[in-house]
Amino acid sequence: MKKLLPLLIIFVILGISAVIFISMAKNDQPITIAKGNKEMKVLDFKLNFTNDSHCKMLIRKKENALEVATPSGKTWFFDDPACMVEWIQDKSFKDSSKIWVYTIDTKRWIDAKKAWYGVTDKTAMHSGFGARENKIENTIDFEEMSLRVLRGETLANPKIRKKLLGD
Repeated sequence: MKKLLPLLIIFVILGISAVIFISMAKNDQPITIAKGNKEMKVLDFKLNFTNDSHCKMLIRKKENALEVATPSGKTWFFDDPACMVEWIQDKSFKDSSKIWVYTIDTKRWIDAKKAWYGVTDKTAMHSGFGARENKIENTIDFEEMSLRVLRGETLANPKIRKKLLGD
């Protein structure tokens, strides 16, 4: 029995460590969706801890980040306007959702459908569509930005990049 006691202690310690590790891992998983947002308002989210719901990349900065809030109370997060446009196309709640974007000019959340989008801005997924509250030269509206994304006319496309930037 004395020979088994050290082995038993090791198993108990390993078991406790495994339980602690698993419970910590479950609590520290990045989020891609939030529930309970029935008012469809902008939600605070933690940078470098929230995943884009389309490309699954971590959202590293607020600029050009988006949130899609639905009447059911669910909210999804995105790091680039192009990701959101591609993701929402086949969703039944596309027209009833509220889409928020964090602007690069006024540094605040606004209705994404009222934003103006540059075509050569630095964005997380290199789409070029940086969101602004105020219209300036060479910006396009939400509908035009969405069409360009769906046609593949982003800075991630080498032909478009060369056309717009001369690279």
